Amino acid sequence: MTEETPGFDEKPDVPSGATSDDAEPKAAASEEEAAAPAGDANQTAGLTAQLDQARSALAERTADLQRLQAEYQNYRRRVERDRVTVKEIASANLLSELLPVLDDVGRAREHGELVGGFKSVAESLETTVAKLGLQQFGKEGEPFDPTIHEALMHSYAPDVTETTCVAILQPGYRIGERTIRPARVAVAEPQPGATPAAAKEEKADDEESGGTEEV
Repeated sequence: MTEETPGFDEKPDVPSGATSDDAEPKAAASEEEAAAPAGDANQTAGLTAQLDQARSALAERTADLQRLQAEYQNYRRRVERDRVTVKEIASANLLSELLPVLDDVGRAREHGELVGGFKSVAESLETTVAKLGLQQFGKEGEPFDPTIHEALMHSYAPDVTETTCVAILQPGYRIGERTIRPARVAVAEPQPGATPAAAKEEKADDEESGGTEEV
């Protein structure tokens, strides 16, 4: 009679690969291994799409930033140009009111009346307006230019070859390129039908040369 050990049940040895219980885990593992590459590919494709979107958004933001920077630079240049223009207009309006005083100073200087304390005040005034950019122009003998000269008197002269300023009645003034008062001048034109003096001298020289060459 064989004695049985209590609490111990013997299990028969199962040959490997003989039951369906062992085949099911192997099949599941194979399916997971097959599904893993597909999942990695999908994840890579998703990351690539996100990266492309990020690059596109970055390019758009960069273009927006460059456009805003260009607009800001244009705005700064426009503001600076307007500021200079406003300053010139304000200076021109102020200095225009002082032109009669400067004319009186010029006449006093021509007549020798610019002496003493009046001379010091006049010179200080001229220095101040020069610092503000006021420039005087207009000289006798320069060609007449209707853009900067105003002809108040007209005559003919045999010794000019073109319309010329022969007298400055009132000097002109400008600030930068802005003329705030043209020079008021007397002009002379060549005498109608008269030979200019230079042409006369050249003709006389030719005649003297020709007379010398004759034997």
